[in-house]
Amino acid sequence: MEVEQSDRIIGIIVDSFLPLLKAGILYTIPLTLLSFIIGLILAFFTAIARLSSNKLLYGISSFYVWVVRGTPLLVQLFIIFYGLPKLGVTIDPFPAAIIGFSLSVGAYNSEVIRAAIQSVPKGQWEAAYTIGMTKNQARRRIIIPQALRVAIPPLGNSFISLVKDTSLAATITVTEMFQISQQITAMTYEPLVLYCEVAVIYLFFSTILSALQSRVEHRLERRMAR
Repeated sequence: MEVEQSDRIIGIIVDSFLPLLKAGILYTIPLTLLSFIIGLILAFFTAIARLSSNKLLYGISSFYVWVVRGTPLLVQLFIIFYGLPKLGVTIDPFPAAIIGFSLSVGAYNSEVIRAAIQSVPKGQWEAAYTIGMTKNQARRRIIIPQALRVAIPPLGNSFISLVKDTSLAATITVTEMFQISQQITAMTYEPLVLYCEVAVIYLFFSTILSALQSRVEHRLERRMAR
């Protein structure tokens, strides 16, 4: 009896591996990449706005960061996917997930970028002005390259966290890995097996990304040391 149960569990793991991996490649990875890229662009402009002397830009950007950081990501996804249709705005599951994750990435990482820019000594600004650079030139050529060194580690951690957060997309019917595992669980009645398998796949992705992050950090440190 125990042998039959073990064989059944092994069979479930083997049979579900490819569907789960396919969902990861077709949905989880693209969802993560698109959301992070869009969110990073949003984070940069939000950080610049929060450092601006323009009160309107500062107020709008601060309100955005306050709202997103102060509410659960799951609630934000529900508002976008289930709430907006009540206002006549219908968004498909995958784009809705991208919007939700991008807004979250933008809000949290704007603080990372803002702190990184502020960490650059004011003397760097003064030196740039001394050689005739404008504010935008100084920011682009002097400040941002130095801030990047400070920002990369937390941004890398944010990217890895986003990979895991994409499992929340299952709640708005995006067929990523966790959603597929739930569908297979409904047929096999083995939730522990499926969820552990998904956890291992997420762990695999996270380990690879952590290794890549370390390589990027080491290369950046070597370049900055020259």
